[in-house]
Amino acid sequence: MDQFDYILIGAGTAGCVLADRLSADRRHSVLILEAGGSDARFWIKTPIGYGRTFADASVNWKYQTQPIPGLNGRRMYWPRGRVVGGSSSINALVYARGMPEDFDDWRAMGNVGWGWNDVRPYFERTERRVDGAGRATTNGPLDVKDVSRQLHPMHSNWLAAAGELGLPVTDDFNGNRPEGFGSYQVTIRDGRRRSAADAFLRPALHRAKVKLEMHAWVSKILMSSGRATGVTWTRDGRPHTATAAREVIVCGGAVNSPQLLQLSGIGPGATLAQHGITPLVDNAAVGGHLQDHLAAVYSFKATVPTLNNILGSPFGQLLAGLRYLLTRTGPLALSVNQFGGFSRANPDATRPDVQLYFNPVTYGTGDSTRTRIAVDKFPGFYLCFQPTRPTSVGRIDIASADFRDAPLIAPNYLSTDKDVEDVVHGGRLLQAIARTAAIAKLILQPLAPDLGAMTDADLVADFRARGATVYHPVGTCRMGNDPRDSVVDPALRVHGVSGLRVVDASVFPTVTSANTNAPTLMVAQKAADLILADPA
Repeated sequence: MDQFDYILIGAGTAGCVLADRLSADRRHSVLILEAGGSDARFWIKTPIGYGRTFADASVNWKYQTQPIPGLNGRRMYWPRGRVVGGSSSINALVYARGMPEDFDDWRAMGNVGWGWNDVRPYFERTERRVDGAGRATTNGPLDVKDVSRQLHPMHSNWLAAAGELGLPVTDDFNGNRPEGFGSYQVTIRDGRRRSAADAFLRPALHRAKVKLEMHAWVSKILMSSGRATGVTWTRDGRPHTATAAREVIVCGGAVNSPQLLQLSGIGPGATLAQHGITPLVDNAAVGGHLQDHLAAVYSFKATVPTLNNILGSPFGQLLAGLRYLLTRTGPLALSVNQFGGFSRANPDATRPDVQLYFNPVTYGTGDSTRTRIAVDKFPGFYLCFQPTRPTSVGRIDIASADFRDAPLIAPNYLSTDKDVEDVVHGGRLLQAIARTAAIAKLILQPLAPDLGAMTDADLVADFRARGATVYHPVGTCRMGNDPRDSVVDPALRVHGVSGLRVVDASVFPTVTSANTNAPTLMVAQKAADLILADPA
């Protein structure tokens, strides 16, 4: 049996930040338990390697949802990181804070200390902002890089389309004017992925009181007299136990965190009893309030060369690979997501209600259930939209009392009238973009389904048939003051148990307007201050 001050369950985005912050003064001992293995892999470190890790079971949980009524009963593939760095090691590298109003919404829900003015310093503390010329303008540990000078020439078409529609353009989605069309900033340094493990965990591992255990699958949180005292975990079938003198902190993400709480007796009493687990804290919110972004992609054959010309042929791949190995530049050194933006699709919207993607590549056209990414061989590009603030909520619950069994994921997408209306507005905006002279001249032929020919009813029907997650699940251990409708309080302490917190995207009260990795980093940074200030 090992004893530590803090036990972190999961070396994902949040766990890596906490490992660094909680051990910084070198007084506290920290154990990090990661179910996956090392992130020292070529395709993890290579930015475009997202296409390889997307379905690699050695680094990916490869979850499948339950049939989704709002999407014609389809099941959906949910990749999640099962590796040091978590999903920050296998994501598409986009860094986007979201809209300031997202966090003011959190505060308005009663989460004091989580408004925009409260959380902005934690974003800034995280970021090493690197401009287009490669100059660092801030000194945080995580590179947030402007790669606009390295992107495909279609960038000018994207900005011109905004001008034709009278929509704003921005040079910084993470700046004072985040609304508009522009290019995404990415977590890359010197042509290599800069994950949370690179930025936070590795510095922490140089400290004497920090220990990382890989392939360490936590099966249960141990409790005594209403307090979390440690965990049991297994590796290669052998059980281990570790105890925490101060706190156990769950950092498993929106899927694994509620699963572990339920396995440990914290969750819906009837569900736990069904699987023979004694309920210690009967809380139906554990696993509830699941939210995610759902998107539709529309692909086109292009009149100009795109990344398909390089990545879709063996010879092009060879040249791109040689260029990357020799210079750390070229398409392999970039994210698959290049251009996009935040816009108001509903004419009555008071803030951006869609996130847009415009990428000089197509892959798996027509396949919304894909579990692998294969670039098409013809020149092509795609347009994509996702409504930013869905109101549909789902659940994640254990399938059995065996920690090795994947949980039941029921996203319940597109189950509200508001979400259906958002699809129509988003589809109309995408149609308008495709009809601009700047984009229309790039289109050789629309690939089925033909976006331009769709009616409102067609847009909804197509979204139900092909809409797919963009991998932003949140909310399953959400933050709030009412223990009947939330899992953790605004200090991220689990209701009804002392010495136990959850710190990851599962605590988001609502999904933010953009990619969720950046706000997860922020949550962990703020959580570290809350934990260190707690005398418990």
